[in-house]
Amino acid sequence: MASQGLKTPPALRPGVLRIIPLGGLGDVGRNMSCYEINGEILLIDCGVLFPEDDHPGVDLLLPGLDYLDDKLDRIKALMLTHGHEDHIGAVPYLLKRRADIPVYGSKLTLALVEAKLKEHRIRGYDLRVVSEGDVEEVGEEFDVEFVAVNHSIPDALAVHVKTDAGSILNTGDFKMDQLPLDGRLTDLRAFARLGEEGVDLFMVDSTNAEVPGFIRSERDLLPAIDHTFEVARRKLIVATFASHVHRVQQIIDTAVRHGRKICYVGRSMVRNMAVARDLGYLHVPGDSLVELRDLDSYRDDEVVVICTGSQGEPLSALARIAHGEHRDITIGEGDTVLLASSLIPGNENAVTRVINGLIGQGANVVHKGNALVHVSGHAAAGELLYAYNVVRPRAAMPIHGEVRHLTANAAIARSTGVAEDNVIVVTDGGVVDMEDGRSSVVGKVDASYILVEGTGVGELTPDALADRKILGEEGFISVSAAVDPKHATIVSGPAIKAKGFAEDDRGYDEIRDRIVVELEKAMKDGVDDDHRLQQVVRRTIGRWVAQTYRRRPMIVPVVIVV
Repeated sequence: MASQGLKTPPALRPGVLRIIPLGGLGDVGRNMSCYEINGEILLIDCGVLFPEDDHPGVDLLLPGLDYLDDKLDRIKALMLTHGHEDHIGAVPYLLKRRADIPVYGSKLTLALVEAKLKEHRIRGYDLRVVSEGDVEEVGEEFDVEFVAVNHSIPDALAVHVKTDAGSILNTGDFKMDQLPLDGRLTDLRAFARLGEEGVDLFMVDSTNAEVPGFIRSERDLLPAIDHTFEVARRKLIVATFASHVHRVQQIIDTAVRHGRKICYVGRSMVRNMAVARDLGYLHVPGDSLVELRDLDSYRDDEVVVICTGSQGEPLSALARIAHGEHRDITIGEGDTVLLASSLIPGNENAVTRVINGLIGQGANVVHKGNALVHVSGHAAAGELLYAYNVVRPRAAMPIHGEVRHLTANAAIARSTGVAEDNVIVVTDGGVVDMEDGRSSVVGKVDASYILVEGTGVGELTPDALADRKILGEEGFISVSAAVDPKHATIVSGPAIKAKGFAEDDRGYDEIRDRIVVELEKAMKDGVDDDHRLQQVVRRTIGRWVAQTYRRRPMIVPVVIVV
């Protein structure tokens, strides 16, 4: 990757536009990019990444907001492309640092953001609604135009940024569904017009760059969804993203046709669907909704439950149902669960556990692997090829994806005639400078994860996270002893306690004797402070565990000098 091995970038010169991805390049999540010129900063998106198995105890991962801490007063605006969590979820954490940053986005996007800000009790925020075709002057340096794009949530926008140093077209997340449920197409005419004017850097969604052809239409899902309702004779649960308004609308329409009421389960699902309905993006017949507390008043075959948890999130409604831990909903023999979503990379194990848990309780699970119940919201290779040919940019910079996605997107750009030197592939923190319309990689800054644990932000350090992994994977050993350095004797112990080992306490007799020998030897050599004696204990038992068990547990030695 072009950003590997790079050093700190040089000072930014006047008239040069600096572009820094603070998240989303290397991961499918925490999307955010920073644009700076002549002392002014524009931000696009501010999302979260959900933790994987190697982030024990972590709730959310934020983009590299720390990079902005000494620049907060120079931020002129935050532009939001759409309302998915990986693009708006970190907005409250940015506004906690400076609440009055103007935030631009579509009506639905900002409604979802406002609900989050109220939950976080943030005051004094400045939300500004925009629509496709709108042009905004931001500060003295940025002219911004918004372009309609089709995605798996209504009101998605691409963002065109024009500066004296050159122009950028950031697609956000998009695809080219030619028969979208809401009739809102990706505006290729606007893409073409901007291309004719000259796009110096095309920043393009990479998520499906490895997928050949075109993504199927959302309308193609209706037969499979309808069939699932038709054959379901008992309880029916549908899990999808809490922001996937189009999919929820399809489920609601099908439920009404089959005479089932609708019950939302999961806080984010309830909140988002209420917002979407209030704004006119979701249409629900007046007598179709039932509250969770009233669910027992209906037979199983009279209701469909729409819930969160399609990615196997541990605390989601579906995960708790699958593990028999949900307070109000159980699953049983003959029930049906429909996972109406794609699989985000990194969530494979969690989703598999949920599916196995549901099937183990007798449920029939319908998912993308065995039925056409979901299509992606991201453009496949054929659509990306089309977009490059329409825009004809001077340079391309793949965004939103893992390294393999970015690399595949770069290959598509080159195939359409973008020069090799003008295809810029960087990961988070890579610094790209644009001058007179020409872009080049000039260095790298720290855009590492900021960890959110409960109400704490950034308090869980990488070292603490590493300790958690060791505790979970390798176990824990504590050794305590009291010593008399003056006489080089052991007064008490050593006592050994271990967690995460199959060995019982008698198995430590050998190493206990070895620790005594090493401590006495060290004291005879003049070692008399507790810290150095603890290091003797750590080295001794560490070598023994490595040789005997091939493990590297956390070792906590306690030596008291008396």
